[in-house]
Amino acid sequence: MRTRSLLLDSYELKRTYQRNMAIGFGVSGAAHVLGILLVILIGSLSSKPVQAPEIVITSKQNLIAPPSLSQTQEQIKLAVQEHITKPNIVNLKPVPDEEAPEETDMKTQEELANLAPSTPVENLEGNINVDVDRVVDELLPTPDEFVPFEQAPVQITSVQPKYPELAQRASIQGAVWVKALVDKEGKVRDAIIAKESGANAGFEEAAIEAAKQTVWKPAISNGQPIAVWVTYKVEFKLK
Repeated sequence: MRTRSLLLDSYELKRTYQRNMAIGFGVSGAAHVLGILLVILIGSLSSKPVQAPEIVITSKQNLIAPPSLSQTQEQIKLAVQEHITKPNIVNLKPVPDEEAPEETDMKTQEELANLAPSTPVENLEGNINVDVDRVVDELLPTPDEFVPFEQAPVQITSVQPKYPELAQRASIQGAVWVKALVDKEGKVRDAIIAKESGANAGFEEAAIEAAKQTVWKPAISNGQPIAVWVTYKVEFKLK
């Protein structure tokens, strides 16, 4: 009997424990749910609406509003009406023959043909003279003008300058730099002194005279001969 009583007491205790545990879980879950609902409710009540930024207009330039379609149409109509010119209506009235203007005399084709000169002009050229050498000289490059080329001029025949007698008697030696203009045919069109000898013994004149007699192979650019300036040194030495 005592053992049975102990079993019943333990069973009742177990049922009580399970019931209390279920009640505890239920109360705890309800408290959590209620807390979440309270947080959501408080957040929704405390949130403020977002306000647009305030724009302050300080001048008329900031206040630019596009015109409405109706205003634009009215302006177009007014502009068109202003440019419309009214026709000038003239009432034609018959007048007597004495007051009517005289008829205009119109020339016929035969009469217009008779007005042309009987002797046609045959010589339309006139007295025109063309200075070809001057035109060609104007097309040649200047001494300081840069002219690009693929092949430089090559000296074919060289003329030895004559040694000045004054320099030869005084045993003066020197060197000059000559700048020669070689045309498309390889001829020297002009020659100048690029650098003097400084001896004042006639070396410059002799070098230019010899340079004008020299023959060159012209420079080549894009497969065609061109005129260029070439600079070279001429030395005067006694044997």
